[in-house]
Amino acid sequence: MKKTNQTRKYSSFILCMVLIVAMALSATGCNGGGETAVSSGTEANASQSENTVLGEGSVSFPFTVVDQDGMETQFEIHTDQAIVGDALEELGLIAGEEGDYGLYVKTVNGITVDYDADGKYWAFYINGEYAATGVDSTPVTEGESYTFKVE
Repeated sequence: MKKTNQTRKYSSFILCMVLIVAMALSATGCNGGGETAVSSGTEANASQSENTVLGEGSVSFPFTVVDQDGMETQFEIHTDQAIVGDALEELGLIAGEEGDYGLYVKTVNGITVDYDADGKYWAFYINGEYAATGVDSTPVTEGESYTFKVE
């Protein structure tokens, strides 16, 4: 009788361990790899692997948009504008509202982010570093890269 009780406990333990491993394996298979990107409908949208050339002008600079899902869209901007914000607005890549501190960018590449609704905003970066100036007061400098990223 004692041997049967120990065998049941051991069998129950093994069965529980097998179920735990099976649940862990099924959970790791649900990593969201089947997601598809949704286009926002603007002409400026580009795929992640392409570098879309926009504008005409004597100065060019790389511009990257990183959306809330981490997807990057890269552009090569050509312009004669002296200010980065003016060049991007002219091409329809950014839009926003004038505020006390300059242009408050709410839409980039057709994607609108509203801090009041979801606590996220468009952060502006120069050469990978958080910008100390606004996009509407940053001079275009050939060789520098500019990025807007949802944060």
